[in-house]
Parts: sequence; C-alpha cells; structure tokens
Amino acid sequence: MPAPVLSGPQYLREGLKLILSPGLRLFVLLPLVINLVLFVGLIYFASHQFSLWVDALMPSLPDWLSFLSYILWPLFVILVGLMVFFTFTMLANIIAAPFNGFLSEKVETVVRGTDDFPPFSWGELIAMIPRTLAREMRKLGYFLPRAIGLFILSLIPMVNLVAAPLWLLFGVWMMAIQYIDYPADNHKMSWQDMLAWLRQKRWQSLGFGGIVYLALMVPFVNILMMPAAVAGATLFWVRERGVENLPRQ
Repeated sequence: MPAPVLSGPQYLREGLKLILSPGLRLFVLLPLVINLVLFVGLIYFASHQFSLWVDALMPSLPDWLSFLSYILWPLFVILVGLMVFFTFTMLANIIAAPFNGFLSEKVETVVRGTDDFPPFSWGELIAMIPRTLAREMRKLGYFLPRAIGLFILSLIPMVNLVAAPLWLLFGVWMMAIQYIDYPADNHKMSWQDMLAWLRQKRWQSLGFGGIVYLALMVPFVNILMMPAAVAGATLFWVRERGVENLPRQ
C-alpha cells in the first residue's frame, strides 16, 4: 500500500535507525569520515568568502531605495547559503556514491529479508565505481543547466528576488532524485525511467525530498543524515514500488 505523501519524516527516521544497526555500520563509517573532512574544509572556505559572495550578488540600489537593503540582505544570505549547501551535497555524494550504492543494497536486503545482491567485497566495491560515478555525472548533467539558469536569474536586479524560493523548490526535488536514484540504479532502472517514476510519485517524492533537504541543512547533523537519507530512500523505493520492483538484469 503506498505510503501517504507526508511520510518523508517516517522514511528518514527509519533510515536513521537502520544505519545505526550493527550490520550496516561498515557501509556508513568510511563515507562519514570522508564527508566530515569535506564538510569542515568547505565550512572553513565559505566562512572566509561568505560576505564577499553576498555583496557580489546584492543589487546596487539608488540612495532613495537604500532602506530596501535591510530587507534584501537576508534574502541574499539565504541564496548564498543554498548555493554553498548544493556544492557540499553534490561533492559529498559524488565521493560517497559507491558506498551509498552498497548501503542501499544492504538496506534493501534487511527490509525484504532476501539477498539478491552480490556479497560485499572490496573488489565488488571497486567494480561499482565506474557505474556509480557515471550515474553521478548524469545527475550533474541534469543539475547544472538548471542551477546555472537559477544562478543567472539571481544576478538580474529585482528579478533575483524569486531566485531563493526557486532554489528551495529545485533543491527539494533534487534531494528526491539524488537519494532515490541509488536503489533505482541498483535495479538497473534507466535515468529517464527513474525520473518518470518520480514524477508519477511527485508529491511523495517532494515530501521525502523536503525532509531530507531540511535535515541536510543542519551543520554536522547533515553528515549523519546523508547515509540515513540513502536508507530512507531505499525504504521509499521498496514500499512505493511494492512487490512490483524491477527485476535485476
């Protein structure tokens, strides 16, 4: 039976419980360490550049409209924050993609009670790298044109007021794509078929993507939430597709 639209928090909460179980910790530890190093480095760099980025995006206002700067400045702080968030998430998921793919397999094994996937080995993990990186590049190809369009929009005075809410909506959709793609890729579902399936489940997908987006916006908490999102997305896949899950080829 399909889960309700607002089941995103439940998927993420159950995903968090799963990754903390003894059988799955192995697939969580290494990407956690990698993401922690990446996150600390990005925070250090962003803290030195943040105000410069905000000032560069802020439109130049005539003196008689200078009072608007107090209203606009928070909006552009949010806009830059969203851009930094996307950069971190994109890099972290590219690096952790093979581990996330394996984690998704093992979560599905636990949930279904059957293991149709190859047993874990470092050789198998290395063999997954080309496929998972190719899939991440496909996500990047989907993300970049839209992100560039939004970035250009954010540079146009006054029009850029809509950039922050559009970034937010796009971010929620991308979170659904990013994490639900792991179980879809494990089942050899094509990119276009995966997008079509998510559109059929648009509100469920946005519900899941929204809670993941909020969780990943919390500094340091987001490092643990990334594998939890992988596990939650796998639960989403199993329950939304039911027994009609695609056969492996």
